[in-house]
Formats: sequence, structure tokens, C-alpha cells
Amino acid sequence: MSVIEIKNLTKNYGKARGIIDVSLTVEQGEIFGFIGPNGAGKSTTIRTLLGLIYPTSGSARIFGKCCTTNPEVREDVGYLPSEVFYYDGMRVIDLLRYSASFYKKDCTKRINELAEIMDLDLKKRIDDLSFGNKKKVGIVQGLIHEPRLIILDEPTAGLDPLMQQRFFELIASENKKGATVFLSSHILREVQKMCERVALIKDGRIIKLEKMSELQGNNFKRIKVEGQSDLDKTIFDMPGVSKLENGGKTASFLYRGDINNIIRKLAQTELSNLSIDEPDLEEIFMHYYSKDG
Repeated sequence: MSVIEIKNLTKNYGKARGIIDVSLTVEQGEIFGFIGPNGAGKSTTIRTLLGLIYPTSGSARIFGKCCTTNPEVREDVGYLPSEVFYYDGMRVIDLLRYSASFYKKDCTKRINELAEIMDLDLKKRIDDLSFGNKKKVGIVQGLIHEPRLIILDEPTAGLDPLMQQRFFELIASENKKGATVFLSSHILREVQKMCERVALIKDGRIIKLEKMSELQGNNFKRIKVEGQSDLDKTIFDMPGVSKLENGGKTASFLYRGDINNIIRKLAQTELSNLSIDEPDLEEIFMHYYSKDG
């Protein structure tokens, strides 16, 4: 079953660009990655999906229901925005109790459990918290009702590395219990670590949507060579070679295509070393964002 269905979703801001003809689906129990640099349209897509802003055209559905005409679908959604803002005069526990009051269940035990995991002091006042601790409040707030769908927009901004690790362990645990996760980020290692499928967004449009294993798999190789003398640049002049860095005896590049073709080409020169590795998602991502990608 598709938990999220977005079809031809467009949001215009007058002369400013929003999102254009975005389409994707997220299946039940999936951890789905939505990646792109700041300003690519990630947050606009999420806010339109949640019905926080209205689309210019197209549709967005959660659990089979239109997000703009069926606001009750949000009862099963946990949302962590990229930036969190609160009433400064409240204590953390008071804010979380107030948030919990919107749900038809006792969330007291859940609040305490999540606060312990995230090392959050419930007695502190909101205005005494650092940005990172306010982000922890947002994480607890988004998960207190055990949502069936968790939507995360740049979730780790402000968290130190230890808290980032705890956060991802928490999200993985919620996913194992059945929650579907939609993770939007510009930090590629986060998506690489967590997600099963990924959509790349550029200038408001989806430019790639596929399984993480395929994105990182045989499509690309990172190849490094070292020659016995200065390398002739013409040996790299062939289809599939990109991101070439050539400096005398050494060269490094991305290759997409039949590995036998590049091996035959490299065999035309005397090499002292050769390595072929899987590129990380950062390199693949930059390939798609390059002018010739």
C-alpha cells in the first residue's frame, strides 16, 4: 500500500520558483530519502504534502486521503520541521503535555522514554535551551503519539554526533515497529545510511528516483590510476568518464558503463597501480547536479 502518493504536484510563488510537476510514491514500511541542496524544493514539497500550504496544481495523498481536504490524516503523522520555534516561557514538559493533549491517548510514558533516549531535560524552560536541545524537543514532540508515518525535514541540524547516532537508532526502531519514514536531507551520508529508495530534486523538479542499491551499484565506479610516467589525457577520452582529476602520474574519475571498456582503454598505458571502488552518494549526487550530469 502506498502511504504517500504525490502526483504532478506544483507550487508557484509568483515569480519565485517553488516545485514543478513533482511525482513520487512511498510504500508502507519504507524508509524513503528525499535529497537535494538547500533551496531545491524539499521543504516546499513537504509543506504542500502536509496541507500547510496549498498546491497550485497536482495532488498529494497520505493513507489514500487528500491532504488538503482531509486534515484528520495528520493524526497518524509525526512531523519534524527543519527549524523549530516554541513559546519561550513554557517548560519542556508543559509543551510536550500540551502537544500530547491533541491525541486520544496517554503519552506520559512515551514522553519519558523518548526524553531519556534523547537526553532531554524535561524540567528546563524552552528559552534556556540551545538550538540542539530545541531540536530534541521537536523530535520527541513528533514521535509522542507513535505515528504511522514519520516525516523528517533536515532532522539532525544542531545535534552533536552522539545525538545524531541515537536519533537514527530511534528512527530505525520506529521503522521496525511498522512506521513509514520520509527523510528529507541535504546531508547525503544520512540518506545513504538509512534509506531504501531515494528521489533527487533539483530546481524544484525530480531528476532521479530509484533504489539506493541501484544508485550506488553498478551504475558508477570510482577509478584511481597511477602511471609509471605522466598519464596521457587522451586515454580518458571516452563515453562514461566524468569528474576527471588528472595530475601527472595520477588520475581519479567516475565511470559509468561497461567496466571492460575502460579496462581495455587503461591497458594501453603502463600502470603501476589501479583501484576500482564504489563511489559514495556524495559523488553520485554531484554527478547529477553537474552541468553535464
